[in-house]
Amino acid sequence: MAANGKNDNGKDEAKKPEEPKEERIQTKHSVVIDGHSIAYTATAGTLLLKSEEGDAKASIFYIAYTRDDMKDAASRPITFSFNGGPGSSSVWMHLGMLGPRIVQMGEDGAVPGPPYQLVDNPYSLLDVTDLVFIDPVSTGFSRAVKGEKADQFHGYEADIESVGEFIRLITTRMQRWSSPKFLIGESYGTTRAAGLAGHLQQRHGMVLNGALLISVILNFQTARFVVGNDLPYILFLPTYTATAWYHRRLPAELQSQPLRAVLDAAEAFALGDYSAALMKGAALPVEEQKAVTAQLARFTGLSREYVERTNLRVNIFRFAKELLREDRRTVGRIDSRFTGADRDAAGEMFEYDPSISATQGLYTATLNDYLRRELRFESDLPYEILTGLYLKWDYSKQQNQYLNVAETLRKTMSQNPYLKIFVANGYYDLATPYFATEYTFNHLEIEPSLQQNITMAWYEAGHMMYVHQPSLVQIKADMADFIRGATDTNAKEPLGVLPVW
Repeated sequence: MAANGKNDNGKDEAKKPEEPKEERIQTKHSVVIDGHSIAYTATAGTLLLKSEEGDAKASIFYIAYTRDDMKDAASRPITFSFNGGPGSSSVWMHLGMLGPRIVQMGEDGAVPGPPYQLVDNPYSLLDVTDLVFIDPVSTGFSRAVKGEKADQFHGYEADIESVGEFIRLITTRMQRWSSPKFLIGESYGTTRAAGLAGHLQQRHGMVLNGALLISVILNFQTARFVVGNDLPYILFLPTYTATAWYHRRLPAELQSQPLRAVLDAAEAFALGDYSAALMKGAALPVEEQKAVTAQLARFTGLSREYVERTNLRVNIFRFAKELLREDRRTVGRIDSRFTGADRDAAGEMFEYDPSISATQGLYTATLNDYLRRELRFESDLPYEILTGLYLKWDYSKQQNQYLNVAETLRKTMSQNPYLKIFVANGYYDLATPYFATEYTFNHLEIEPSLQQNITMAWYEAGHMMYVHQPSLVQIKADMADFIRGATDTNAKEPLGVLPVW
């Protein structure tokens, strides 16, 4: 380059954008879990993702918690956590369930009025595993660097690659390659976790001990209400029943029974007469059609006339609007225990999800205060809690098919028969219904000997089951038991592993 700022051809030399700096702020804290005081270090920072040529591509924000009293940190489990969206930061599981600090809510998820507060979390998972919370590009404080387009990270494959690269880097920086390693994802985060389990194993040789899947969506066919796909109508039905039971809209003989007994009946109908009726379509005899209409109305709390007008196909948005229409109320999608009110009570679908609006302000305020006041991390960027990236997410390699990472999970478990899976379901989750999750895992076509690697749990709450205090207590115990079991060095060799002679 010439001294005048021009290259040897006399043209202006483009200035390379200044590379952002990585940040790393550490603070010391303690929390009481299960009656024991645990000292820990919190690290809030950014890590640069670079090309193999060394060019910075994105800055990833993360918060890590490591227990201080471990003599050999490399042998302690480490868990990488993220939420879904796509387009969500990691705040929900961070401040709602896993981290040492937690939002203060009512027992059934009732949100107090502002100002909001964080309190110590006696149900944190920090007693059994270190924790790293990851914000994918364009969420939290994570951004593409100057000169790079953010949308290169906004797609199924690209997201897996970037989050996978972060996990590889942070594992190396923290010297944790010898640690038992886990992923925990919620909602689309379960899609990411299943994809990452395969990617980390194939691309980086990183073999996981387990994946914890909270409110699962692996096979997208189970949740896409489009013409010609009858599967969601069958798989959402038991959650419609649970919702109607909670709001006391079922017939008396069902309403008087325990929830689980009612769901058993709804599931039998869904898999039996209802599935058969949808398969027959226009060939369904009139008398049979009347009988199925009556039963569908019975298990949804909707009128026979309404069910008949839908051709026996009630999608989630119509159900959320119709169930409590007489009261001018809607029910939540993320958690159908929550209710809202629209301007137009005669509308086709709700104006907003009351279960999201009830919690977003709480998590946003407490996270922003926590970052600066307690973790000492300063940034003038807006912390992107929940964005609309799902509206433009790139599924181009899945054109004319449904994304199905259940097959990725099956293949990964087959290649790594030590991989354990924990699955958490909320009965009142209308976003990722529990029956759809059961269907997905019942259709993995996995080797029978590996079925024992899958642990399934259910909670009387919604998508974020941890906002319900009894469910939070139970899921902590369930996850802790799962992680201990998946790292038990005295455990028997899995049936799928052949001995080496």
